[in-house]
Amino acid sequence: MAKPKTPELPNPAAAAEYLIDSWQRSILFLDVMRRRAAQYEEHAAEVAPNVLDYKAELLVDGRKLARPVNYLLTRIVPPEGVAIDARKRPFVIVDPRAGHGPGIGGFKADSEIGVAMKAGHPAYFIGFLPDPVPGQTIEDIARAEAVFLETVIARHPEAEGKPSVIGNCQAGWAVMILAALRPELFGPIIIAGTPLSYWAGTRGQYPMRYTGGLLGGSWLTALTGDLGAGIFDGAWLVQNFENQNPANTLWTKQYNLWSKIDTEPERYLEFEEWWGGHVTLNAEEMQWIVDELFVGNHLAAGDIRTADGTAIDLRSIRSPIVVFCSRGDNITPPQQALDWILDLYDSVDDIRAWGQTIVYTVHDTVGHLGIFVSAGVARKEHDEFASNIDLIDVLPPGLYEAVLTPKGETIDNPDLVTGEWVMRCEARTLDDIRALGCNDLAEERKFATAARVSEINLALYRAFAQPVVRALVPPPLAEAMRRLHPLRLSYEMFGPRNPWMTWVATEAERVRGHRAPVSAENPLVGAQAMVSQSVVEGLDAWRKVVERLSEETFHTIYGNPALQAALGIDPSSQKRPRKAAESKLHEALVGQRIEELAADMTRGGLAEALVRALIWVGMARNVVDERGFAAIRRLREAHPASRQISLADFKARVREQYLMLIVDEEAALKAIPSLLPTATEDRRAAFDALRGVVEASGAPGDALTERLRRVAALFGLGPELVTNRKAS
Repeated sequence: MAKPKTPELPNPAAAAEYLIDSWQRSILFLDVMRRRAAQYEEHAAEVAPNVLDYKAELLVDGRKLARPVNYLLTRIVPPEGVAIDARKRPFVIVDPRAGHGPGIGGFKADSEIGVAMKAGHPAYFIGFLPDPVPGQTIEDIARAEAVFLETVIARHPEAEGKPSVIGNCQAGWAVMILAALRPELFGPIIIAGTPLSYWAGTRGQYPMRYTGGLLGGSWLTALTGDLGAGIFDGAWLVQNFENQNPANTLWTKQYNLWSKIDTEPERYLEFEEWWGGHVTLNAEEMQWIVDELFVGNHLAAGDIRTADGTAIDLRSIRSPIVVFCSRGDNITPPQQALDWILDLYDSVDDIRAWGQTIVYTVHDTVGHLGIFVSAGVARKEHDEFASNIDLIDVLPPGLYEAVLTPKGETIDNPDLVTGEWVMRCEARTLDDIRALGCNDLAEERKFATAARVSEINLALYRAFAQPVVRALVPPPLAEAMRRLHPLRLSYEMFGPRNPWMTWVATEAERVRGHRAPVSAENPLVGAQAMVSQSVVEGLDAWRKVVERLSEETFHTIYGNPALQAALGIDPSSQKRPRKAAESKLHEALVGQRIEELAADMTRGGLAEALVRALIWVGMARNVVDERGFAAIRRLREAHPASRQISLADFKARVREQYLMLIVDEEAALKAIPSLLPTATEDRRAAFDALRGVVEASGAPGDALTERLRRVAALFGLGPELVTNRKAS
């Protein structure tokens, strides 16, 4: 941040002008605080509070299910002028229940819901009520969301593909758990800002991952739940977010409002309606989240089981997984969003063997909330994902990075691009994930040690302290303590119960009638900016010291070889403490599948030959471009016979032909002539279509041209068809 210029000393007139403006801004600031408090109480009084910018129609009330939960399925009513295509797969947005209320996924017109409907997709929203149903569990919520998805699927029999589900933050891991248990319900899954590898990170950054170890584990979660008489107050989760950036929490947010009081209030109040919509969880729900995920880090390793003993293995997911994260996110940094891939797989071939497609994109600057809220992000990343969701669905198994580049004026075939950006899915390896930063084995052992300490401390708390705490905290006392939470008090202290607020409202009206903003040239405005910057720098310096101390303390305590050995962690072990188990059954099934693919290389017809040849030619680029898929879509629309092939059938053929090339490339290529029709004109028409798809993404280079020549030979055609475009 550039430092403001040193201001000149003000003259008396400038000083008077600034003092009047400061007084008026302060009164108007207090009035915004009054309005904020009134908004808070009005929002809390609603039966189903949310901040959706769209009209929603209730379809399924989770409280009426066999295992009732406080979740709801709603259909988003398209705004006037928005056309929905019944053939397009629906989008289902699931909002996080992480202390705030629902609606952030449809907070603005430029939002996940907005861009989905803009692309012609029906949109549904899974939200929740402020208070949980007594006794509901995380597993109950997953079962309810399965019912919700079944309902959406039944409503769209004409749709080409299962619903695409977006899970924001906490909702992302919940969606992944359900997708592992019920993979048949899902189309492509988009997880935005979602932590799945909770120990991951980079030294010197992202200190939130050390919190559980520094607090001695999850016993404090149990204590908080007991102090709430079985209810965990989500305001504590929001407080954790606030603590990550004290400069913003204690100063910048308020200063920005005060200094821009004539333009900022409406935006500020709009966001505060969601930020202050605190919800609660059952203590058992929060305990499960902390033990199994935040501290235990059991999800990626497949160590979590349902009530009936079913292991939750993320490798069971059959839908493409799109991971959206950001380097500017200190809540879910890229390592926590992506390193679960390293826990599950040994190589990209391993990903392919499990039949999974994983696409990721890493934003450079946007913060955690900006991933869901930022209009710029919605108009770019989410817009491209929504527009190209079918392309993502048919990608061959593997690991890809979604790279977005401006369409510009010089790009080839701009008519094949749906938005202002061109999306390319570029093949990546696990080394690309490691390059973003990951734990070494020593760090993994430290977190494993912290998890063991957490288990011991929780057991000690439950044995000796929990009965006493529960006996001393009846529900009325717990409710009183919830109302006294600092975050709630920050709203209520400016509410109608404060008699001074009546005077503030009256004075604010008078000030608006005599508003005299200070001129930008006033030297005291520059001094004000300098003071603000000094406060921010001081708070940032304090934060960095605390973060550094926290990190060093964690590594010193849990890196102690004696402590590790005492807790059963081998300090010299070269194995990751959390690693998904190998499956002999899966290995046998893969071997059987390889034999089937080898036997089927000569089976099929022109469609199989075209798909196989197209994939092989495209492998030279190592990139899948949205323009190529758009060209395929146009061909499909232009030929009635092609329209009879569903998207699901096309996806199955792409995967099968791709795997044949992986199993035995030469054998798969040599089998192509046996799949082609005998008529030369049919082969030539097919080759022209293939070449058109390849050239849709831009002029082919030498490698692609050479492959096109070989395909022409396999089709029984001359090489001049490749070099002479007009010949066709």
